[in-house]
Amino acid sequence: MGFGRRMYEFLKMASVAHAKWDYEVSMSILKNRKKMLILLALLLPVLAVGLIEAGDMIGGKTAYAPAHYSNLIFVVSIAVGLAAGLITGCIGAGGGFIITPALMAAGVKGILAVGTDVFHIFAKAIMGTTVHKKLGNVSVKLAAAFLVGSVGGTFIGGAINKGLYNKDPLLSEAFISTVYAVLLGFLGFYALADFLKSRKAASSASSGGHDAHGGPSGTTEFALKLQKVNIPPMITFDEDFGGRKISWLFVAIGGLIVGMLAAIMGVGGGFVTFPMFVYIFGVSTATTVGTDIFQIIFTAGFASIAQYAIYGYVFYTLAIGMLLGSLIGIQVGALTTKVVKGIHIRGFYALSIIAGFINRVTTLPKKMTELEVINMPKSVTTTIENVGNIIFWIVVAAFGFWIISKFIANIGTLRSEEDYAAPVLVKEEAK
Repeated sequence: MGFGRRMYEFLKMASVAHAKWDYEVSMSILKNRKKMLILLALLLPVLAVGLIEAGDMIGGKTAYAPAHYSNLIFVVSIAVGLAAGLITGCIGAGGGFIITPALMAAGVKGILAVGTDVFHIFAKAIMGTTVHKKLGNVSVKLAAAFLVGSVGGTFIGGAINKGLYNKDPLLSEAFISTVYAVLLGFLGFYALADFLKSRKAASSASSGGHDAHGGPSGTTEFALKLQKVNIPPMITFDEDFGGRKISWLFVAIGGLIVGMLAAIMGVGGGFVTFPMFVYIFGVSTATTVGTDIFQIIFTAGFASIAQYAIYGYVFYTLAIGMLLGSLIGIQVGALTTKVVKGIHIRGFYALSIIAGFINRVTTLPKKMTELEVINMPKSVTTTIENVGNIIFWIVVAAFGFWIISKFIANIGTLRSEEDYAAPVLVKEEAK
């Protein structure tokens, strides 16, 4: 297996693991009446700001009141959250990838989209307290070493985004778009290749997917080598499985990388933590799940509050809108997996990621021209950007319409089933 394929499997597992977390947290909120009341209570003052004409809002040079873009953008934020929830619930991966690009496509500045996205993840993590059921599996030593790195990473990632924005907002936009274009392009085209390969195959054999909580069957060779490197202090973990050791330095470096990604992309601290712990550190899936849930709250919290909120780069209106939309989308998407073919889900997974890639890469000619890096006519760059936006919203809208129509058409079938909690995972086999 080549490096590109291994990296794709790593990122795919990360995406699935994060979707699994997102689903469980969302279901926790939906099933708890008190949490829903709290969410509605948070929504009222946010909506009230829309009736006030105030110049000094969070997100400006001074901060006195909750931020409010416009009523239209608030509706868009709900739609973005709904689309991300549908993708997460139905596909089981990739939903979080489209939030920041979608907000940017709707006209929100890149740094504000990142700050708002990571704050929305933090808010969801705090509210979704069903995670306490798995916190018994937390390795405190691993979590402490990881958080040392991840907190530092959020400061580095936040400093990069804020530094670029302060130097030139266009530079910040170009940087965030480039990061997303590279990641989504890599993931999307590999996913498309997998989809085409699976369609061509006569059998329903899997081409390498992973259950978010299944993990690999054993410790990888790389992890075993890493555990043999003795750089004190050594951290002992998985005592229930015979006990293993790893240097705190490697865990802290892993946290540093995750923290930087969280702060730069707004995808949340749990995105690559799961595959990193399992594949690179050799931690059991049971310990990884609990430790991942524990650290994401702190990593997303530090990234959103310490790096963005206190500087005015979080739009709480949009965060609440995305949270509302995603809660609905995840439940509808998860239920719909019972009545749609797995091969179709794989196809939409690839298309949704590629649509995000197209959306971001088509903004770059205009940004680069404005930064005077390249020289292209404004009419051409604007046309390219508009085409990318249209393609993105068409794909997102088509996916949403398809899922919702399938859900409505089969609502009678779904009601007749006893178990309403569909598992969140990427279906690798066509039904």
